[in-house]
Amino acid sequence: MEFRPAPPDTGIVFCRTDVGPGRRIPAVVRYRVEVPRRTSLRDGGVRVDMVEHILAALAGLRIDNCEVHVDNPEMPGCDGSSQPFVAALDAAGIRLQPAARQLLTVRRSLRVGDEHCWVAALPAAGREMIVECHIDYGSTGPIRRQSLTLPVTPESFRRELSSARTFILEEEAAWLRAQGLGARVTCQDLLVFDGRGPIDNPLRFPDECVRHKTLDLVGDLALAGYDLAGHFVAYCSGHRLNAELVSQLLAEAARDGLARTA
Repeated sequence: MEFRPAPPDTGIVFCRTDVGPGRRIPAVVRYRVEVPRRTSLRDGGVRVDMVEHILAALAGLRIDNCEVHVDNPEMPGCDGSSQPFVAALDAAGIRLQPAARQLLTVRRSLRVGDEHCWVAALPAAGREMIVECHIDYGSTGPIRRQSLTLPVTPESFRRELSSARTFILEEEAAWLRAQGLGARVTCQDLLVFDGRGPIDNPLRFPDECVRHKTLDLVGDLALAGYDLAGHFVAYCSGHRLNAELVSQLLAEAARDGLARTA
């Protein structure tokens, strides 16, 4: 996988080099397809899978024009976080371009989901993006209730979110393997929780699980294709609900003209 510079107004585009020239998939929500436990994009018969950690890295660093060249439908899992992508982007350098960024400002509250799992967009003072995430796996399991609220800037993303890794319960891992998925993934590649905690893999943060869910939220919200100004709150949400909220935000923008340059 390669990150390549792109001119203003390109946005984030995935380029599948293994299926011929010109196979480009823009990272916007209308190209999203439903795949459990990941964010995937498809244009025609060409797909890219597990893009959320890459999108989170680009959005967290406020990179809005980039071509991501890949020679495989599935993106590198690395250590289950965005940190390797952030390191590569920081090493390459980030250039300011002579064009205005597009900003979508939340003007009124939106919410999708039900009482068990939901995500909402709320107006916020100023032009910053604030993410708030809550997870609750019950009072008896190895993952306790966790919450995090964070204004997203390149500095806060690098420090607080980028290294938070994917996590899964042991019984979920067993089910995936029974379906023929994740056969080469070990407990050292991501956080697998049994009844006592993560198996053979120390936590990077005491609340690493909610930090990773927040990272996923940042990546999914990037499918708007705009910078976002607002307060985004997720309670036990996942990729599907996050994307549904993005679709509703864009529908509101189309009706009311909420998008403008920044």
